[in-house]
Amino acid sequence: MLKIRGLSKTFAGQEPAQALDHVDIDVAEGQFATILGPSGCGKTTLLRSIAGFEEPSAGTISIAGREVAAGGRSVVPAHERGVGIVPQDGALFPHLSVAQNIGFGLAGKPRRERARRVAEVLDLVGLGGLGARRPHELSGGQQQRVALARAIAPNPRVILLDEPFSALDAYLRQSLREEVRNLLRDIGATVVLVTHDQAEAMTLADHLVVMRDGKVAQAGKPRETYFRPCDIELARFLGDAVVVNGEIPCSAASTSSGSTVSCAFGELAIGSWHGQSGRCDVLIRPENISVRGATDSGSLPGVIGTVVDQSFYGHDGTLQVHIPQLPEKVLVRVMGDQAFDVGESVKLSVDRAVCTYFGPATSQN
Repeated sequence: MLKIRGLSKTFAGQEPAQALDHVDIDVAEGQFATILGPSGCGKTTLLRSIAGFEEPSAGTISIAGREVAAGGRSVVPAHERGVGIVPQDGALFPHLSVAQNIGFGLAGKPRRERARRVAEVLDLVGLGGLGARRPHELSGGQQQRVALARAIAPNPRVILLDEPFSALDAYLRQSLREEVRNLLRDIGATVVLVTHDQAEAMTLADHLVVMRDGKVAQAGKPRETYFRPCDIELARFLGDAVVVNGEIPCSAASTSSGSTVSCAFGELAIGSWHGQSGRCDVLIRPENISVRGATDSGSLPGVIGTVVDQSFYGHDGTLQVHIPQLPEKVLVRVMGDQAFDVGESVKLSVDRAVCTYFGPATSQN
């Protein structure tokens, strides 16, 4: 449905700034894609380029097989691209009613057809009967539903969401994004969401695109990207990470059974091994570390450490464990009913295959 190739954007000035650098992205029809990255990575410029609000410096954008930008210019204006957009603040017209806001994108259609469609999408977003209200008479969550209804009303080919939940409180943000995701999936919409919130991006996405310095750092299914990030920097951006030194023996390179790495946690399986050997960094997610009382674990494999701090969140908790062989404390995520005292001696073991990285710029194994 959405195909982007070699998209670049440089903003002119005394010191030209490159916001996008040869970006390639594919979003299939009916897919929910999220564009994740820190401030300044180019994700908003990318969204505005898709919408037609920014003219790219190079590359192409195609929507449903139709090229809308090519050769460093827009070839189809924004209002003809079949794209609906929900801005960060909703951008509702305060002097118009809810129904008039939603019907704004339906100008030119017969009045009766417009009224029917407005009523239809109001029901769809759970605001039936509120069409006569003004935006200031609605809650923040209701205002975002109106903005979504306005984007959906013309039946666009692609719906763009520009951090639409960021201004809401934590509980409302979580409940509303689940509603929005289910609604858009039910109608088979093709969606591109821009966010800087890692949990939001991974929770909502069928397809996750992580951007860094104007480029796509990695793209794929959220689970694969989280457990097999392309490098240590991206691993730490996506969530908590324990990184330790490891070594794969040279002899392993000539054997089919050399897919293990030696580190402070012992001999660990490598998730996907490509024959490299030598010193490396080993990535371990805190939730993949099991913890037992040192006196209860007997001869089970693992490394002994001491609990130096703990945090309890109800459903789960975290431990900070000092291991003499390691320069930094190890973060371990445990179930909420697992209780360990500060000062207690524990044994840690790793339950899942790990990722290994060679050098500062090498790809994940």
